[in-house]
Amino acid sequence: MEALLIAIVKDLVGQPDAVSVTVDEKNEEGIVVYHLHVAEEDMGRVIGKQGRIAKAIRTVMRAAAARQDERVQVEIE
Repeated sequence: MEALLIAIVKDLVGQPDAVSVTVDEKNEEGIVVYHLHVAEEDMGRVIGKQGRIAKAIRTVMRAAAARQDERVQVEIE
């Protein structure tokens, strides 16, 4: 799942070397939280107009997690 998130985001940003992801353990609700870190100047590209790209990234991640019977949440920082 982490590799999927990195692959999606690296194609969007101008500084792909600055992309990193940290993963939290499952919380009490069984949700794994992925913290996506990008360069400050790439934040707009990852979020998109009115958050459309961020919403699409979260949707793809939830769909991939559902295939593995997992629940995920993506936080962009």
